[in-house]
Amino acid sequence: MTASTRDRLIVGLDIPTIGEAEAIVKTLGDDVLFYKIGYQLAFAGGLEFARDLASDGKKVFLDMKLLDIDNTVAKGVENIVKMGMSMLTLHAYPKAMQAAVEAARGSDLCLLGVTVLTSMDAQDVADAGYQLGPQALVLRRAEQARAAGMGGIVCSAEEASAVRRIVGRDMAIVTPGIRPAGSDKGDQKRVMAPADALAAGSSHLVVARPIVQAADPRAAALAILAEMTGAL
Repeated sequence: MTASTRDRLIVGLDIPTIGEAEAIVKTLGDDVLFYKIGYQLAFAGGLEFARDLASDGKKVFLDMKLLDIDNTVAKGVENIVKMGMSMLTLHAYPKAMQAAVEAARGSDLCLLGVTVLTSMDAQDVADAGYQLGPQALVLRRAEQARAAGMGGIVCSAEEASAVRRIVGRDMAIVTPGIRPAGSDKGDQKRVMAPADALAAGSSHLVVARPIVQAADPRAAALAILAEMTGAL
């Protein structure tokens, strides 16, 4: 697989223990370069594991979805920069994004604004009190992320094409909810196949359960990488 393809696939280590995460990383070997660590693993020793992965030459997407007062966000980002992470998420609220951008200035950390979770549909957004629908809310937050100087955004691949027109060519568009043909959607509601997501404008694809819960995780990852390579 080409290096550019490996840079675009992010395997989500959405598993309960460090031992299981280590086994997945060992199984995937050099075929996978990029890993996402979210709440589940972070609270089981995953932050130290993230440092270890970075020290071993892997890229790490720390999916913390930060949101707090400006000073707290800034101080958190400053320490995450020191960890050697490649990507970090925060909720795409303008003040939080501005504080994070200033704190990360001069580093290689790519800050990502989370727009609307891919587990949410129009009814979920309405229930949360928003008058805008999911796509309109995503586009509003994409505009705000670009204005704040963020490195990219997280959105559903369904919105990637419209978002790309807003953020231009240089910002990352990271899309979870990627499901190869025949995969179970699980709790995701706005999903897309890998090749379709890339064609829509996604720069990075996050794939968790279709790989880490597969009978053969390496074979599953290689199949997705092959589909991605064919689409690029």
